Amino acid sequence: MVQEIKVTNPYSRCDCKSEYKVDEERSSKYPFVGALCMNGGDVDNSYTTNSLLQKRVLSITNPILVKNTEEMLTNLDFPKCIKVADLGCSSGQNTFLAMSEIVNTINVLCQKWNQSRPEIDCCLNDLPTNDFNTTFKFITFFNKKLTSNGSCFVSGVPGSFYSRLFPRKSLHFIYSIYSIHFLSKVPDGLEKNKMSVYITSSSPLSEYKAYLNQFKRDFTTFLRMRSEEMVHNGRMVLTLIGRNTLDNPLYRDCCHCWTLLSNSLRDLVFEVYSFKMPFYDPNEEEVKEIIRNEGSFQINDLEMHEFDLGHSKEECSLQSHKAKAGQKEASCIRAVTETMLVAHFGDDIIDALFHKYAHHVSQHASCRVKTSVTLIVSLVRK
Repeated sequence: MVQEIKVTNPYSRCDCKSEYKVDEERSSKYPFVGALCMNGGDVDNSYTTNSLLQKRVLSITNPILVKNTEEMLTNLDFPKCIKVADLGCSSGQNTFLAMSEIVNTINVLCQKWNQSRPEIDCCLNDLPTNDFNTTFKFITFFNKKLTSNGSCFVSGVPGSFYSRLFPRKSLHFIYSIYSIHFLSKVPDGLEKNKMSVYITSSSPLSEYKAYLNQFKRDFTTFLRMRSEEMVHNGRMVLTLIGRNTLDNPLYRDCCHCWTLLSNSLRDLVFEVYSFKMPFYDPNEEEVKEIIRNEGSFQINDLEMHEFDLGHSKEECSLQSHKAKAGQKEASCIRAVTETMLVAHFGDDIIDALFHKYAHHVSQHASCRVKTSVTLIVSLVRK
């Protein structure tokens, strides 16, 4: 059935000043962080072409998305207008896979309970540098994924989700998939580690503490902003990269994506101390503690799933399969990091860098003991 879709210009909204300022330091000491966005377009190295990992993650998130959508709808007594937001939508069709799941769940439940279908406001958020144009090219795809008639309005909302994005008490449902592990800035105090772009077993403990403190600050800000924007009993589903280590906060496995990126950079340049990832992979306890301390939300679900960039499912007995696995992961990581790497190192090294990266992945393709996991947490606004 054809769904009524209305698309607004993603840059036409009134950009009112937030009472909270996004950290002004994010582009000073490490200016490349200001270039953070996924590769745009739909070419070979684009995020659109290389986001199958995120699509797989969405498939394991779907049951929690559906469950919390149903609970939100019944607990709020079937609102006549529902506002849903994807925070960190990036470019491509994945955002519409999740959004269509939510819209279809709402419409099916309304039909089951003999309720009129609500008007649904679908808001797609990402940083202003995001390629919204490619995303909106998939409106027809979104239309085909919807299973019933109704009124659905799609708009883009550019801005950092570490600031206010929406009016107070306007959101009913929020989801964010593989976004909030990215920090608002690279932490200070990382100068001692000159050989890696992220935490490794040889990092000083102070580096872990710096990253953890920045994540606490950012995630707490994120929760506080959303608590102001969300209605009572609204729902939020967050999916992020985490780790399964509790005893040693420094340990990351040999095939950790940022360890392999560090190895690849060192093959081309002597030191990588000036480039650090604005990223943190919390464990389950760290996530729970921050949510409890912020105090606006109650944890409804918290699950941990295997993290897989694709090569662990490959048959790794043949060298050709290892090479293919390496290229797949290299393309995925390139789509996520290229804009920052180019901003810092220039574009001359990029092809060679990810050729090295693919080689390093192939050397670890049989690795099975991994510290990275996917964390899925659903929250209820108190």
